Amino acid sequence: MTHPIRVLVVDDHLVVRRGLATLLLAFDDLELVGEAKNGAEALDLCAAVRPDVVLMDMVMPGMDGAEATAAIRRRYPEVHVLALTSFVEDDLVQRAMSAGAIGYLLKDASAHELAEAIRAAHAGRPTLTAKALDTIMRTTRHTDPETEQQPEELTAREREILTLMARGQTNAQIGAQLGISQATVKFHVSSILGKLSAASRTEAVALALQRGLVG
Repeated sequence: MTHPIRVLVVDDHLVVRRGLATLLLAFDDLELVGEAKNGAEALDLCAAVRPDVVLMDMVMPGMDGAEATAAIRRRYPEVHVLALTSFVEDDLVQRAMSAGAIGYLLKDASAHELAEAIRAAHAGRPTLTAKALDTIMRTTRHTDPETEQQPEELTAREREILTLMARGQTNAQIGAQLGISQATVKFHVSSILGKLSAASRTEAVALALQRGLVG
């Protein structure tokens, strides 16, 4: 029997946490394992309950969502963080992606959309709202078109790895499939991020999908 996806909810508003907790009860494959009211508490709970996916509010007092996301990703790289917020401001989206969030979803998402985003995050696949994707595209194209340089072309191997990244595969899985070391995969991923001017794997995949670099 497949174990349910363990979810930690982080939000400074009790009513939001209670609403999300109730929503998760509707899905047999999702399990609420903890609630935190700020980033610092979320970090402590990650050590105690070891969630698979964290639903992270971005705007909180003290340690905010981006700071908490970065800290969680550093300490627990196997835990995926899904930003869940009421705002789609350029700075918030960029900070969430740079911190390592695997997706960016609005709180007005339907129960089905949220459940699918959690499942995708658990599988290593990004989920971005249309507005968040627009923000990423806009902020990566802010330079003067007369002086802007065309991005470097990806090599065949980089395109191959980017396609596997879009399928949610980890560096270890990519290395095993392609018969190369994880260090080599990491080198190619860094090169891909640099060529796409992406701050994270999620942003790189989003840009690749937008530009038609992967199917």
